[in-house]
Amino acid sequence: MSVVVVLLTTALVIVLALLAAAGAAKLARLDGATYPAALKQAAVTLAAVLTLAAAITAALAAVCS
Repeated sequence: MSVVVVLLTTALVIVLALLAAAGAAKLARLDGATYPAALKQAAVTLAAVLTLAAAITAALAAVCS
């Protein structure tokens, strides 16, 4: 059961990170950025969301153990 929960949570975090990255790229394009600049903004956003998720996971693991 816990393996399923971990896999579903991981999938949810990845999907949310991809949605945030796509939103950042779209906003950058609407602001007039070039495609490479919008792609860079999307990559930075994706990395930030995944880093935040990892930090929250580490904090919760420290509190729960």
